Amino acid sequence: MTRLRSVLYMPASNTRAIAKARALPCDAVMLDLEDAVAPEAKLEARAAAVAAVREGGFGSRAVAVRVNGHDTPWGANDLAALADVPVAAVVLPKVNGPADLVAARAVLPGPALWAMVETCAGVLALPAIAAAAHAVGLEVLIAGTNDLAKDMRCRPDAMRMPLLPALSQVVIAARASGIAALDGVFNGLGDVDGLTTACRQGAMLGFDGKTLIHPDQIDIANAAFSPTAAEIAWARTVAEAFADPITAGKGAIRLDGAMVELLHLAEAERILSLVDE
Repeated sequence: MTRLRSVLYMPASNTRAIAKARALPCDAVMLDLEDAVAPEAKLEARAAAVAAVREGGFGSRAVAVRVNGHDTPWGANDLAALADVPVAAVVLPKVNGPADLVAARAVLPGPALWAMVETCAGVLALPAIAAAAHAVGLEVLIAGTNDLAKDMRCRPDAMRMPLLPALSQVVIAARASGIAALDGVFNGLGDVDGLTTACRQGAMLGFDGKTLIHPDQIDIANAAFSPTAAEIAWARTVAEAFADPITAGKGAIRLDGAMVELLHLAEAERILSLVDE
């Protein structure tokens, strides 16, 4: 799967914004039929999303479509409309358990599923969701932090302290099932320092990338979720050390005053796989 450092929400009803997204430096575009679209514009947005996916032109950017929930008047028809459309992924909101994934997969034979974890029930169901991931073609877990905060009735601060346990559970579930994890959106527009802090926190927690609400947020997210120069240098040093004939076959070696094991080599190889993409 392609890197997902920056996943930009785009209202599917805004055709001008979608056209602009084809040239933005984000890793993925998420055409939104749910929160970003007013009820009276839902049908128009659905048609526009289908047309945009069929038209293509997004280059290397993955294109996903977030549908309305199955308990809304539009959800079932959203899924049906995307059943034969070459979209990379369909994003399911408010996934509360594997049954939601199974029901969507029954309608969608082709695209990957991305699941939004944005309810308390969804957090509690993460082990079951992770266990079902491969069977239903689930490739990404997304932390829906705004809705989750509402459901928890918590009051997140700048460091999102009340949400940290749930965010960690999303990452753990994703890693357990070998899929990607995306951090929730940062609501502040024009707040460069706040966005930078949020992106760095998300990377520190282990997320692969961040969902975004404005094109101006892309570069900061791409930088935060890419290996740093220091990390790349460390990875190259570790890989070269284990490749040395003197240390070949060893499970642990001494390097720059520290003990380095095969698990560090695996991490170094993962970092190097992300370079120059």
